[in-house]
Amino acid sequence: MTNASTIARGGGTSSAPERRRRRSHRRALASGLPPKAIPYVLLIPGILVIAGLLLYPMIQVVVMSFQKVGLPQISGKRPAEWLGWENYTKIFENDIFWSSLRNTIAFAVITVSLTLILGTAVGVLLNKLSKRMSTFVIIGIMSAWAVPPVAQGVIWRWLFDAEAGIINWALNLLPDWLSVLLFGRADWTGEPWLNDSITVYLVLILTVLWASFPFIAVSVLAGLKGIPTELYEAATVDGSGPWRTFWKITFPLLKPVFAVLTILSIIWDFKVFSQLYVLIGGPTNREAFNLSMYSFAEAFRSPPKMGSGAAIAVVLTVILLIVTAFYIRQMVKSEEVQ
Repeated sequence: MTNASTIARGGGTSSAPERRRRRSHRRALASGLPPKAIPYVLLIPGILVIAGLLLYPMIQVVVMSFQKVGLPQISGKRPAEWLGWENYTKIFENDIFWSSLRNTIAFAVITVSLTLILGTAVGVLLNKLSKRMSTFVIIGIMSAWAVPPVAQGVIWRWLFDAEAGIINWALNLLPDWLSVLLFGRADWTGEPWLNDSITVYLVLILTVLWASFPFIAVSVLAGLKGIPTELYEAATVDGSGPWRTFWKITFPLLKPVFAVLTILSIIWDFKVFSQLYVLIGGPTNREAFNLSMYSFAEAFRSPPKMGSGAAIAVVLTVILLIVTAFYIRQMVKSEEVQ
């Protein structure tokens, strides 16, 4: 009797997902909205928050990049003057812009590559360790990742300080013949690492690499946990070595993870600012500028040129959008080929 009455009400033989679907359909009808419109309606609060926090300031920066905005405009004594493309023309004619663009691209290419390689290697290593040891190592490396960018710059600035830095002290401990063989010199006392643009970027690469690879390693580890161990056992039986196993099993299955990590690393490394600011002590060494530092120097110099700084920020954003769109397009094409 119970089953018959339940079936008569339409709920006896239905599965749980089917019953949930029917309930959601009834709620949609009760609200007067089509069922397909419900997800989009639920997204509206999030979209409004994103528009308020991100979209509106971005639009303001784009508008400012076409204006003359200085102290009179900031204080409200004079309205912003519309300049058209003049700010962009001036920055493109400035040699500092092109040197900053070169530094930005070279730094991002090197740092993203090293971060992905080191993070992947550490992630694979963590997957081989016992659970207790893996947890211990993860806590250790994530402590570096959790350090704020300004603190990262302070730590590495102290390490490479010309007078009190531990790096110069450690290099002076090497035997003279070994130091000369490796570096071409024996005495490292007072070596000014942070005065030259090339050595500044070497230190910056180490700074960002130290703080970035833990996130890559933990993400790769999470992806490896989802790969069935039977695949690796079969590869071992077939006589596949570690390198071949990685490229034939691990890498193809973790492609989506690597794609997301690559895009995030490109975005983060293209707009590095705080660490560089601390290492060079502010916008002082123009040869060591990247686009973020150049934008800051233009916007807050004396007298400030907010319009020029905004134009540089817009150019940096457009470059990031182009690089990201190209990478995503290549990724989608490769998935379609497969």
